Amino acid sequence: MSDNNPPPQSFALHSLPGSEKSVRETTFDDDDRQLTRPSHDVEMPEPQKPAGNPWMDPKAFPDGGATAWLTVAGAAACLFVSFGWINCVGVFQEYYGSHQLKEYTASEIAWIPSLQIFFMLFGGPFVGKIFDDYGPQSLLAVGGFMHVFGLMMASISKKYYQFLLSQAVCSAIGASAVFYPAFTCVSTWFFAKRGAALGLVAAGSSLGGVILPIMVIKLIPEVGFGWAMRICAFLIMALLIFANLTVRSRIAPTKRPFKPMAFITPLAEPPFALLTGAIFFFYWGMFIPFTFIVVEAQSHGMSGRLANYLVPILNGASVFGRTVPNALADKVGRFNMMIIMSTFTTILLLALWIPATGNVPLILFAALFGIGSGAGIGLTPALCAGISPIKDIGVRTGTTFAISSIAALTGSPIGGKIIGDSGGSFKYAVVFAGCNCAVGTLLFLAARISIGGLKPGKV
Repeated sequence: MSDNNPPPQSFALHSLPGSEKSVRETTFDDDDRQLTRPSHDVEMPEPQKPAGNPWMDPKAFPDGGATAWLTVAGAAACLFVSFGWINCVGVFQEYYGSHQLKEYTASEIAWIPSLQIFFMLFGGPFVGKIFDDYGPQSLLAVGGFMHVFGLMMASISKKYYQFLLSQAVCSAIGASAVFYPAFTCVSTWFFAKRGAALGLVAAGSSLGGVILPIMVIKLIPEVGFGWAMRICAFLIMALLIFANLTVRSRIAPTKRPFKPMAFITPLAEPPFALLTGAIFFFYWGMFIPFTFIVVEAQSHGMSGRLANYLVPILNGASVFGRTVPNALADKVGRFNMMIIMSTFTTILLLALWIPATGNVPLILFAALFGIGSGAGIGLTPALCAGISPIKDIGVRTGTTFAISSIAALTGSPIGGKIIGDSGGSFKYAVVFAGCNCAVGTLLFLAARISIGGLKPGKV
């Protein structure tokens, strides 16, 4: 080619918006041969970043809004009728022992409240799976029916096995189907304020633990045991209707095949395994005072009327234990707060309940134990949620509670057996409770170290 030939003609071919092809400049020489080289004059578009996971991104959580707070209100109603009812076990332990089931030992009667707690907690994996697949509405409807139906049947029960089937099995399974969706739905709406929101939900159980036992205490002398149970069941039904209308999950249900290993796999994670063990031992000791505080106080000369009010005193104080520590936990760390409150609970059992014999120290113990144990119940779901993908909170929380249900099932009967073998003395049953809570506290500490190490900080 001559040096006088004109320069090659050129034009730019731009990729379409959003295309993955690079911008290039194409030229043709005088023989119409195509030459392609990258363009240095055209700005290359930046590749799009993949969207974040809305289940794990803190910015995806509303942390408020009408639907979120209505869910909190409905979930609190769920806790009122489920765990709030369970908190009445001390009243029934004393009443059955002096009326319908007076021919049975304290250990045998203790199986009724123990089975109640067991079935409510043990249903976690199954309820969690249904929740993940179908959402909360079907669980709340079916669970509400079973809970109310079981209490109606308990109102006409006369025999030991009838109370077991109605109150300890049917009603408790229904309570389980109501209990788990409440915590899980709230967790989908809140991240920064999750501890405070779950504390308000847990406070519902404290409120139920105050109102329901007082209703039972007041209504039985006036209308009899049967109608006292029915009136409580009607109140529970009304609150469950409200819960059905308000409790919603932010995450749409995702139907997945049932894999039993999904419940076991999380236990391979050291923080989750340590947390589950901590909750197991803490619950193994914690539920003993709930069951025996009334009869223990009567053994020291407290009147039956005042002793029965120890249950609402305990549950009333737990309102503070289930709200204030949760709110503080959002600022200082949930594991840090749980370690403090579980240590406090252990000290109360071993240093206050054992030497307490008069009315004043027993009432003081009931109030302070309500605060300590309330934190133990209120913080547990927040701890599980904090180390779990939001998509799997239902299954993982259910796994933790299912394992802990074995502690709830066996703790009170073991305590009753210890009392019987000790000639009616409650001392060694209290030691059993305190030592278990101490082991739980050490495991909470181990879980905290496995997550955040030994350095001080928000964990």
